[in-house]
Amino acid sequence: MTRILHVLDHSLPLHSGYTFRTRAILRAQIANGWDVRGITGHRHVAAGPVEEEVDGLIFHRTPGIAATGNPVLREWRDIGAHANAIEKLVATWRPDVIHAHSPVLNAMAAQRVAKRHNIPLIYEIRAFWEDASVGNGTGAEGSPRYWLTRQLETHAVRAADAVAVICEGLRTDLIARGIAADKITVSPNGVDMEQFGAPVPRDPALAAKLGLTGADVVGFIGSFYDYEGLDDLIAAMPRLVRARPRAKLLLVGGGPRESALRDQAMASPFADHIVFVGRVPHDQVEHYYAQVDVLAYPRKAMRLTELVTPLKPLEAMAQGRLVAASSVGGHRELIENGVTGTLFAPDDPVAIASALSDLFANRDGWDERRATARAFVERERNWSSNILRYQPVYDRLLALGGGAVRVAA
Repeated sequence: MTRILHVLDHSLPLHSGYTFRTRAILRAQIANGWDVRGITGHRHVAAGPVEEEVDGLIFHRTPGIAATGNPVLREWRDIGAHANAIEKLVATWRPDVIHAHSPVLNAMAAQRVAKRHNIPLIYEIRAFWEDASVGNGTGAEGSPRYWLTRQLETHAVRAADAVAVICEGLRTDLIARGIAADKITVSPNGVDMEQFGAPVPRDPALAAKLGLTGADVVGFIGSFYDYEGLDDLIAAMPRLVRARPRAKLLLVGGGPRESALRDQAMASPFADHIVFVGRVPHDQVEHYYAQVDVLAYPRKAMRLTELVTPLKPLEAMAQGRLVAASSVGGHRELIENGVTGTLFAPDDPVAIASALSDLFANRDGWDERRATARAFVERERNWSSNILRYQPVYDRLLALGGGAVRVAA
């Protein structure tokens, strides 16, 4: 049985789009007969043993080091500590392929070990680290740190035996950097239909508790980062409510922008139409999806959102919800306007309000659109079939050493 070691930033039991994609990949690979483990770096902050089984998956942990000194030197020490932990696991478990996932620090740590042991390495990019830093407010485009990180990313891609990306936007960017197109595989975001494929009915008691009984409900379920554009969604509410007096906005989640968004909502003339729930346990999320008529994703226009496809709209489609989103590049890869969802101009509260108002005023096509969107997810973004995109890459790498990955019958 071929062994695949996934080198990760963080994992379950932490909850994020990153950990849910990881879980889906590992579960699907195990279901296809592959022997799979993961190892996380120092940014995995959940307490637990150095070897941990979560949701039937085995994860190994890199011991933390003191967060002191110059940030660049600290990150270099982190790479060394992560490489040492990977080295110890490789010596005992002996994987056939190392599959490192962004950010680039993981690739750098994994490459040290892969080269030493002559193990083929695939580097998977979910977002460029330099752009993610700009998106979450910890970096600035054009800064020396941004330039350096971009150079490290390009170097890691060149050094890897194969590269996977989650969308065409990232692939196109790498090709523009001079990376050979045949070195890059697109493994798009997908949905574990066992997790999201059976929508639950709307709970009238929860609707009453949230003040949503009889409402036209717009919702956002996810992390509250600036690039998500939730300030534009809140700013759209006065115009939407004037057009649709029963409209309510349900915001589920949390993050760096939560306090500012709550302040903005309190100052709105329609504050009573905006409901903050906070974070909810992952096994309860589907009950909040069931409360929403239209899931809104008003991402702002910037490099991160133009290049990277999000996971949440796919989960909403799998849940049988309508989707409305800004027309940034990452959304255009997922949503066909007027067919599987609605696209509106980014950074424009007026456009958001107009698009949502039109959706509520024209319900006749809702069932057809929901069915079409769900069929798209089942056909093209279902992890049970998505993971097969890795197999020819693994086989090509292992052929150099005489091995091959075989899907279980």
